[in-house]
Amino acid sequence: MFQSIMEYVFFGNRIVDYLVFAGLFLAAFVIIKIFQYFIIRHLKEWAEKTATTIDDFLLSIIQKLVLPLVYFGAFYLSVNTLNLHPIADKIFDIIGMTILMVFAARFAVSLMGYGVNYYFIRRGKDVAADHSLIGILAVLKFVIWALAVVVFLDNLGFKISAIIAGLGIGGIAIALAAQAVLGDLFSYFSILFDRPFEVGDFIILDEYLGTIENVGIKTTRIRSLGGELVILSNTDLTSSRVRNYKKMDKRRVVFKLGVTYQTSLEQVKVIPGIIEKIIKDVKDTTFDRAHFFSYGDFSLVFEVVYYVMSRDYNIYMDIQQEINFAIKKEFEDRDIEFAYPTQTVYLNK
Repeated sequence: MFQSIMEYVFFGNRIVDYLVFAGLFLAAFVIIKIFQYFIIRHLKEWAEKTATTIDDFLLSIIQKLVLPLVYFGAFYLSVNTLNLHPIADKIFDIIGMTILMVFAARFAVSLMGYGVNYYFIRRGKDVAADHSLIGILAVLKFVIWALAVVVFLDNLGFKISAIIAGLGIGGIAIALAAQAVLGDLFSYFSILFDRPFEVGDFIILDEYLGTIENVGIKTTRIRSLGGELVILSNTDLTSSRVRNYKKMDKRRVVFKLGVTYQTSLEQVKVIPGIIEKIIKDVKDTTFDRAHFFSYGDFSLVFEVVYYVMSRDYNIYMDIQQEINFAIKKEFEDRDIEFAYPTQTVYLNK
């Protein structure tokens, strides 16, 4: 009686065949669980003790991607012991290819994400880099998933090569129409990896100056000193000469001042020493030189060079103001007059 029940055919398979399928899948399930409990747990404890991140990344890949794939593989192999209808067999093959495609795409995305993130960490990742990662990972995900879909359709029997060839002329037209967009996209990658500037940097580009607020895939936004938002294409930035003041460790300051021609020679000789002492007494400055520079149209011109040991513009202006106050006080005490534009007219009677 029991043997006859085992030999009973149901949907093309005997009851014993279904029991074999269930036994194989249950055994594989138990083995995977044992592996997950003992091996994965010890690997996780070991990864937490190491300083590197590659082991944590690989462990997360195993837990999130490999284990689900192994479960499906065990189910797929167990199902193959049964005699399935051709339609059902085809459906299982398509499901298997779909899962493999998803696994490969997600693994490639994770690998790319880890590689890009590791690259930025090595170069000193900050808030700006975190923002940039969003854009570059979005592009990489789109490319990887597009390739995965193409490979998947090709394995299903679709003539992808013929479709791509048929879209050749249309692709050329689209590429020409999107030339500016692609140019900005490549410029974005150039900004991202070469890093001529980052979010928060103060730059000057031609007549535009301000702080970088956002670097997008197509445009970069600059908050100007007036408060308005200046939007420039990435191509404009990479093809222009950009002055980045945040990369400046110290600021070189050059200024000129003029005194009247009535100033005596003794007073002219002491002016460079007066200016040198004033600058050296100001905090966060380094004096370079002060010279009687030239004879101007209406003044004796002095040129002064010094360094402000800070990149902050407000600090520079405070220091320059303090120096100007001190120079004016010293000149007033010594009866040295600043020059201003004058003309002398001689009348011949």
